[in-house]
Amino acid sequence: MDDGLPLLKGTLDLLILKTLSWGPMHGYAIATWLEDQSHGTLGVDDSALYQALQRMEGRGWLSAEWGTTEHNRRARYYKLTTAGRRRLRDESAVWMRYTKSVTTILALASRTS
Repeated sequence: MDDGLPLLKGTLDLLILKTLSWGPMHGYAIATWLEDQSHGTLGVDDSALYQALQRMEGRGWLSAEWGTTEHNRRARYYKLTTAGRRRLRDESAVWMRYTKSVTTILALASRTS
């Protein structure tokens, strides 16, 4: 049985922003961190990840520069900009309100007026 969860529309950007809040990372490290932190339940498709990184860089939420990985490979490292940190803060607040509301409804044992 596959225990993986599909990413809901709009969550990948938020998850990438949160990942990069811990410091600059290259794409593979971002994907690995998300998988590790979700205990394997969130797998990120490579093409979706790199499309999101390019889109977010274009929106000014990330900056990127070339560097060398711990395995001596060339990679593009992404880091949050000030606008990215602001976006993370704002979107996290919305997401937490949203999930709290959905959880409240799903936890109802019976219909209340």
